[in-house]
Amino acid sequence: MRGVPYDGSNPDYQDLYHPKTAPDDFAWYTKDSLNQQNWLACITELIDLYKPDLLYTDGELPFGEVGRTMLAHLYNQDIVKNQGSLEAVYTCKHLVSEGRWVRDIERGAMDSISVDPWQTDTSIGDWYYRTGQKYMTGTEVIQMLVDIVSKNGNLLLNVVQTPEGDLEQDVLDILEEIAAWITVNGEGIYGTRPWIVYGEGPSMNKQEKGRFGGVKDVRTYAPEDIRFTIKENILYTFCMERPVADIRITSLGKSSSLAGRKIKSVSMCGGEDKIRWKQLDEALVISLPADLPQWKVTGFKIEFRK
Repeated sequence: MRGVPYDGSNPDYQDLYHPKTAPDDFAWYTKDSLNQQNWLACITELIDLYKPDLLYTDGELPFGEVGRTMLAHLYNQDIVKNQGSLEAVYTCKHLVSEGRWVRDIERGAMDSISVDPWQTDTSIGDWYYRTGQKYMTGTEVIQMLVDIVSKNGNLLLNVVQTPEGDLEQDVLDILEEIAAWITVNGEGIYGTRPWIVYGEGPSMNKQEKGRFGGVKDVRTYAPEDIRFTIKENILYTFCMERPVADIRITSLGKSSSLAGRKIKSVSMCGGEDKIRWKQLDEALVISLPADLPQWKVTGFKIEFRK
């Protein structure tokens, strides 16, 4: 707190703080075995009392065997809680997951489809409240979500609250925009899997590096940028920016190596008008709908023949 001196090094208040560590013990994770065991005891207590569905470490899995002991306890108690089914998710910034946890990329995203599930954790603004901060737009959050899901990822989004725990009107407006989009397009997000490729378009060659690994989570898209997700025999195809002309999807052209299944129908998510389309050798061409939705990211359902 401003104006209040820090008393962590005062031995009179040592019970409120961790014991002093060695002078060279200043990295993100402590080397002190007593502090590591104290951490394990605290996290174990949290797991036992609250049985979390999601546990997050802001770094790699910590402390070697100590960290693995914590992770085993999280998974084992969750299996008991769910009568033999593991549903808890542990995320950390460890680069290689191999199915042991979900890799977390802060303020970033994968640049391609990952075999293992992963997660972006980011915020619509700063991680904390302050006046005058700039927020993402609802469109930017939606674009980010679609890009992440197309690459086998999950989005963990921080929504900035006031010190009183309230949401200001500009934040509520962003959430309302996202909610309206999800109501219509959510079937192309929830329960879907990545397709053979995650997308196509000019932005695929313009992916800047993220702050903590991967590529930037928020970036500019063009109307030609496409992202794909799939559920059973339906390929969900998202135009990442409002289309201004007929939509050409080269991945679904007759001559494309990816077009192994015949197309039965094409419709717009939430739309009632019939969509005109034709599959040429070089691309699937979707005629520009007369009534586009109010949002910029437009979803289409491409149903394959069984």
